Amino acid sequence: MENNNQVIQVLSVNISEKKGTIKKPVNSIQFTDIGVVGDAHSGKWHRQVSLLAKESIDKFAQEAGRKINYGEFAENITTEGLLLHETNPLDRFVNENLELEVTQIGKKCHGDNCSIFREVGNCVMPKEGIFARVIRNGILKPEETLNYHPRVIKIKIITLSDRASRGEYQDKSGPQIKNLTQTYLDKINRPVEFQQVLIPDDESQLLAELQNGVEQQADVIFTTGGTGIGPRDITPEVVKPFLDKEIPGIMELIRVKYGIKKPAALLSRGVAGVKNKTLIYSFPGSVKAVTEYCTEILPTLQHSFYMIYGIDSH
Repeated sequence: MENNNQVIQVLSVNISEKKGTIKKPVNSIQFTDIGVVGDAHSGKWHRQVSLLAKESIDKFAQEAGRKINYGEFAENITTEGLLLHETNPLDRFVNENLELEVTQIGKKCHGDNCSIFREVGNCVMPKEGIFARVIRNGILKPEETLNYHPRVIKIKIITLSDRASRGEYQDKSGPQIKNLTQTYLDKINRPVEFQQVLIPDDESQLLAELQNGVEQQADVIFTTGGTGIGPRDITPEVVKPFLDKEIPGIMELIRVKYGIKKPAALLSRGVAGVKNKTLIYSFPGSVKAVTEYCTEILPTLQHSFYMIYGIDSH
């Protein structure tokens, strides 16, 4: 989807005082920390603001056989220029006056509680409407524009290896993590940027790289190497006390799942957890092991992001 930093047009802004009713176009809407002032859907939750694209409305109007007015699908903001349902939670819409963060794509259809559904027997909002929360308060009017900023996932990969850091052999596990992560995030339409570092099995250097990654607001830090029981394996001793919250289940699953066939996998002391808003995973140092770990962990990343940022995506 080639719409990075795309500008979209605001066609209408709409408000309703009761849930389940169409919203009426108004001259402007005001955003505060609870959403749209005077709107029935405002509140301290993740679906403060609803948006729907004219592209979706036009498609539905053809199916319904009649013109659909702005606000009829109970959207606060009607836009043009971007297929909104192809965005992702944590993406943002920004202009000089305000900032909104996408929190949900689509919703459960309310059926008979929805006025448009009662009339037509169908509704586009559950499939192609999106929801957002207010990041920066402001006022929005029709004919203004919003800049679309996809959330770029920041990944830091730290390889720990005395020999690789001395140039005695090439680091292969770090690049494998990058390749697998890039492929996975491409599939779910998530832009990503990587930082890779190679250090010896040294406690102070690892701690410094972890702290640096968190300060730079990395979304994920992967470490590879140093999770065994050898005299230079120090990764868990550094990572575990560094975490705010540990996520033990994922590593326990991996050890058992792969340890059934290969008992040596049970000797890995890999750790997973969260520091501030950064996910941290410590993998063993082999290409085979990081492939196995990525297979289990990558599918959990998106839901983990939502939990960390307080988005109820259930």
